[in-house]
Amino acid sequence: MTQLKPILSHLDPIIPSSTGKFKPDKFSAYSFHRLRCHPRLAFWSFLSVIFILLFFCFSPPDGGAAAKRRSLHTSSYTRRMHLDSNWELKARNSARPRSKTGFSVLVTGAAGFVGTHVSLSLKRRGDGVVGLDNFNSYYDPGLKKARKSLLDRAGVYVIEADINDAVLLRKLFETVHFTHVMHLAAQAGVRYAMQNPNSYIHSNVNGFVSLLEACKNATLQPSIVWASSSSVYGLNSKVPFSEKDRTDRPASLYAATKKAGEEIAHTYNHIYGLSITGLRFFTVYGPWGRPDMAYFFFTKDILKGKEIKIFEGADHATVARDFTYVDDVVKGCLAALDTAKKSTGNGGKKKGAAQFRIYNLGNTNPVPVADLVAILEKLLKVKAKKKLLAMPRNGDVLFTHANISLARKELGYKPTTDLETGLKKFVKWYLRYYGSKKKSAW
Repeated sequence: MTQLKPILSHLDPIIPSSTGKFKPDKFSAYSFHRLRCHPRLAFWSFLSVIFILLFFCFSPPDGGAAAKRRSLHTSSYTRRMHLDSNWELKARNSARPRSKTGFSVLVTGAAGFVGTHVSLSLKRRGDGVVGLDNFNSYYDPGLKKARKSLLDRAGVYVIEADINDAVLLRKLFETVHFTHVMHLAAQAGVRYAMQNPNSYIHSNVNGFVSLLEACKNATLQPSIVWASSSSVYGLNSKVPFSEKDRTDRPASLYAATKKAGEEIAHTYNHIYGLSITGLRFFTVYGPWGRPDMAYFFFTKDILKGKEIKIFEGADHATVARDFTYVDDVVKGCLAALDTAKKSTGNGGKKKGAAQFRIYNLGNTNPVPVADLVAILEKLLKVKAKKKLLAMPRNGDVLFTHANISLARKELGYKPTTDLETGLKKFVKWYLRYYGSKKKSAW
């Protein structure tokens, strides 16, 4: 009240001191002038007007308008996510297998390297396939779009969306009753984790949980096959790596997220009855590969006459990888789908124990990186400018070597492509793809 006294004192001449009739003749022109022009009164009047305007501007809309917005939720969501207006119809058609015994498969990361090859192989044999990919910029999105063109021509419909989009996933599983999910979407790469660690949590942990939630809530739960990684073996020195070996010492954040994925998968299998198979890929290479992989950027730099860096371990120890050709990995993926048992849950409720498996998919024949470079020099007919460097502490390991006896026994997995044969196919594709203005291959 003390703050109002100075203002009220200026109003004394126009406010009666006692009750009774107000006499207009005492409201002089001078008094009116003082009321109209006093800056403090004008300030408080201005604030009052502002409060009134804010009240009307932010008042809740009428129920009719709100109901109208709710009725437009689906279409506005479709526009916001840049989805086709008839995406549900396209998804149903793409998911329809050629025969009653065929699968209906959702492939996440469908525009990725392995995802494209798996999707095409499934479609060729008559399965229904719907792809999902967010086309992120971790590497050239143009390459992913070119892969999508292959899928378009094969009749595989690819939805551009993120696996963290729970609304989209729920709607997709309501639209299509998938028998299987091939989960290949992930933030790949070991070294990039040092630059953008959150992207690995977003995709490999949060995204995986988002997908598993959609699967466990489905009326007919699908069987799930997903890509783990040989990176989970981390700092193991025992070779070859077996599925029974310890995997609690990851050497990179990427490896840690893949290991976390295996534990999360086991949890959903145990609680909700989801049938889940994890596949530990070993250095997959081939046509339409990833530009961040050594064989890919070595090829690029050798052709451009640029120096390539070859890492070696302490005391000049050899760095070797169990390079696995993509066609061999695809056969392993399809075998895992074919042997996957049905999930036992329904709408999030488990009705019995469900299948849970993990397999190595490698070539079981490690090759030194120096030999990889020598093969590329031979195929490209160009001498590489090499520089030997000590391996940096960026999460890479000295070697990988897969024990594939379990996959051979239970999946019939038998890799048949040696490194030189596989690189020959890759180089042929590379020269055609990057040597053509239209960038068309296959």
